Amino acid sequence: MNRLLDDGALAGSSVVANCAMNRERSLSGSNGYGRELGIDIMAELGSRTGASTPVRWLDLCCGSGRALVEAAMLLGERGMAEQVEIIGLDLVDYFVGGPLPSSLRLISGSVTGWEPDGRFDLITCVHGLHYVGDKLGALSRAASWLSGDGLFLANFDVRSIRRANGAPAGRRLTAQLRAQGFTYDSARRRISYHGHRQVQFPYRYLGADDHAGPNYTGQPAVDSFYESLRQAVSGGLPEAE
Repeated sequence: MNRLLDDGALAGSSVVANCAMNRERSLSGSNGYGRELGIDIMAELGSRTGASTPVRWLDLCCGSGRALVEAAMLLGERGMAEQVEIIGLDLVDYFVGGPLPSSLRLISGSVTGWEPDGRFDLITCVHGLHYVGDKLGALSRAASWLSGDGLFLANFDVRSIRRANGAPAGRRLTAQLRAQGFTYDSARRRISYHGHRQVQFPYRYLGADDHAGPNYTGQPAVDSFYESLRQAVSGGLPEAE
């Protein structure tokens, strides 16, 4: 196992600053948000409009924000610009140039450190969790940022979660995710959550390995290491069954 990095060191990793994953991703198409998350973003936003306050969509690890600009432009064309607020968050501020639509904000910040100014009706993260250190912490934060009927959707590979000894966390972690209310599709490697909740995982984050190598996407990714608070003396998460 390589030396584990804390959040500060991880932010400077060339793997985390990967420019090939989300920089040019579109809203739709073969490489779009819809295909990766299995949802029609515009239909989801449209189904939530009509209330007295705008629908709020937060996209974590948004890359250049290209897909968000496309969504904001479509909303403007449909006369819905005032009904939806879009926020894109990315660690690297390599955003699309030019003036942004009024319904869109792009912010530079860390998923594990940034604090929102309110709750969201939709939170997405397209392949961004692969590069986050404390992935379970990010999942907990996302669930706490949702509105009462909000939806969180992300690509997530449970095999990137490791015990202190480097072994995969295993099926017990998947069971723990589901016990906390998350839905995990192991075949498509997608995770989702409905509704607002303060999630408490019984694990302590130890650090991240940015030399884990390519994951199922073919791109180099980051493994995250945890120790079970319940079994700290035995060192690591429970053994996979």
